[in-house]
Amino acid sequence: MSWEYVLMDKQNSIAVITLNRPEKSNAFGGGMRTELLQAVEKAGNDRDVRVIVITGAGDDFCIGGDREEFFKGTSQAPWKETPSDRWTMHKVVLAINTIEKPVIAAVNGQAAGGGVNLALSCDIRIASEKATFTQSFARAGFFPDWGAIYFLPRLVGYSKAAELMMTAETVGAADALRLGMVNHVVPHAKLLKFTHEFAGKIIQNAPIPITLIKRALQGPEIEALHQALDYESYAVVTCRNTKDREEGIKALVEKRPAVFQGQ
Repeated sequence: MSWEYVLMDKQNSIAVITLNRPEKSNAFGGGMRTELLQAVEKAGNDRDVRVIVITGAGDDFCIGGDREEFFKGTSQAPWKETPSDRWTMHKVVLAINTIEKPVIAAVNGQAAGGGVNLALSCDIRIASEKATFTQSFARAGFFPDWGAIYFLPRLVGYSKAAELMMTAETVGAADALRLGMVNHVVPHAKLLKFTHEFAGKIIQNAPIPITLIKRALQGPEIEALHQALDYESYAVVTCRNTKDREEGIKALVEKRPAVFQGQ
């Protein structure tokens, strides 16, 4: 299978999926969401793959939605779909969490918006020392998507999650490690090497217990994830239909502070 915005390479039972729009900081533009879903499902169905790694090309992991596409009205984010026919981003999140293999995010640089939450949706996160994490939604008049309201408070606690989402402040790699957002922080040049070695430790073990461990850790919480995504669908559409959202995107594109009116 060939994709335009996503690459996949398989080595020693490890499938590495790379978001490949480095000129756009790997923003979810064009058909990237659909291609990412296809890549995750393909790796998940490959019996030779034991661990899946998701990373970004170039200097960034992923900055979330393509702000220029939103501004121009050309974004392929499927806003009009309903929870019964889930948005592609929700299908990616659910695929990662229901697939019977460990999924590791190798965060190589800036992770913002939906890019942060793609990483948080993975089972394990390994970050470069250059990685940064920003829940940037409120700054642009958006509601946090890609499962943020489910994953972030479970990792850092309610109060810190509220702070990160409401202030849209950036967290560096060392603070992300301290907060429990990532499992390891490593020198930038050694990120993929460390990630492969880490995945190798998992592969040394029997695959059936690994599958059962992931199922057990998810347990009844997987239903809570479905409920969180349902609420997210409602909240995202509500925010999208506001004047503040239009102002937020316009301000980002024009690189100026937004002036919100609560409308």
